[in-house]
Amino acid sequence: LQNTKANFIGARKVTYIVSGVLVLIGILGVNPHIMGKLNLGIDFSGGRNYIVRFAQSVNTEEVNASLNNVFMAAKAELADEESFSLNVITIGADNQVRISTNYLINDNSENVDETIEALLYEGCKPFLAEDITLNEFTSTEINPEVGIMQSQKVGPAVADDIKQSAVLAVLAALVAIFLYVLLRFRNFAFSVGALTGLAHNTLIVLGAYALLWKIMPFSMEIDQSFIAAILTVIGYSINDTVVVFDRVREYKGLYPKRDLKQNMNDALNHTLSRTFSTSMSTLVVLIAIFCFGGETIRGFVFALLIGVVVGTYSSLCVASPLAYDIQEAIARRKAKKAEK
Repeated sequence: LQNTKANFIGARKVTYIVSGVLVLIGILGVNPHIMGKLNLGIDFSGGRNYIVRFAQSVNTEEVNASLNNVFMAAKAELADEESFSLNVITIGADNQVRISTNYLINDNSENVDETIEALLYEGCKPFLAEDITLNEFTSTEINPEVGIMQSQKVGPAVADDIKQSAVLAVLAALVAIFLYVLLRFRNFAFSVGALTGLAHNTLIVLGAYALLWKIMPFSMEIDQSFIAAILTVIGYSINDTVVVFDRVREYKGLYPKRDLKQNMNDALNHTLSRTFSTSMSTLVVLIAIFCFGGETIRGFVFALLIGVVVGTYSSLCVASPLAYDIQEAIARRKAKKAEK
């Protein structure tokens, strides 16, 4: 990638169309009236998580089907019309699963936890030894090897607070980076370009999750881990963008008589090798974790994989071209004022 002559600025109209289509797909995917609701984890929707261990390896699809039958039957007896979610994934070894559900999450009666645990026992019973009782299944003191190892509950009110905090965290990161770029370069165009690129990346990653969570063979919940991935992608993307902007500023000082388009294209081409090396080395590590890491972090790593690819693209084809267009618009406006 030495001495490349790619015309990134000249191709900006094409990349704007590509980015616009991707962002539009992401927005449509997030819209619950068009593509259905996001797969919210219990952090954001409220619910219960149970870590259950079996004596032998189990098939999560079979466990999920058995549990779903039990919960549906209990729901029919209660004449409960509210929908509920149930998700089973492998955690670590093949004999340990995480069961997540928001069934009866709005029920505050004293015995609701015991009711849920009894339903779990009935659903898991076909995969347990015949002599395992309900008490042994629900208590680690009685049987520390099989049954419920850990449980967690997030109420609806707490889930709403966590959801609001997550949105504020992402917005705060975007605003802080906008101000940082503005102070660093003293150029409004660079700040707008960087902010647009980051918003572009966030929407595409979110849209990918909205569209793919029913297709992918692993859990793709929107939870606090996903927000951590989004913030990581934002930090990674701005790093590439700032490097390019630094080189643009350097070229504008070295070659003040060149037009802006040439300086920006040269800056993008001269940093292309560094951008490619950084992105590829990061992707190699992420792919290794995605393939060989545990099930619990696969969704998190998948968000990072999408974010690294999209972030690299946006720094070259969105943030920098947009900064160019804004600077050109400002220059034309100044020229018109000077003529008057």
